[in-house]
Amino acid sequence: MAKLIPILLILLGLGGGIGAGLWLRPVPEPEDIATEDLPMPELSHLDITLHDMQNQFMVPLLEGDRIVSVIVMSLTLEVASAEQDAVARNEPRLRDRFLQVMFDHANSGGFDGMFTSNNNMTLLRQALLETAQNLLGREAVTGVLITDILRSGA
Repeated sequence: MAKLIPILLILLGLGGGIGAGLWLRPVPEPEDIATEDLPMPELSHLDITLHDMQNQFMVPLLEGDRIVSVIVMSLTLEVASAEQDAVARNEPRLRDRFLQVMFDHANSGGFDGMFTSNNNMTLLRQALLETAQNLLGREAVTGVLITDILRSGA
């Protein structure tokens, strides 16, 4: 009987390990859609260029009256080629208004928790696009790309 206990413990351990492995196995990835079959949209007729904003944006995240972390973000604008010079001339105004949008987003909790969720990023992109279009016109800026984002701190 004493010799049977170690064998039963080994079998029980193996069974538990196999059961845990099956229960915790990763979910299989869905099959990727073949992109070769899908036609790519033609963008050449839109005549859009990309304008990188010169410096990164830094947004402090406050808890009470204390800075707990900082968001560092880089933006690129999709700009009509004819408006490239106007965007460059108005970049200080754009930076000012973009910072205000980002501060408002931070104050409303947009950078808390899962700040890179699709919903949060879509809201931020839309607010930045509306701000740029209000300043430069709808035909001048067609999109805002968040090229880098980092939250440092807690």
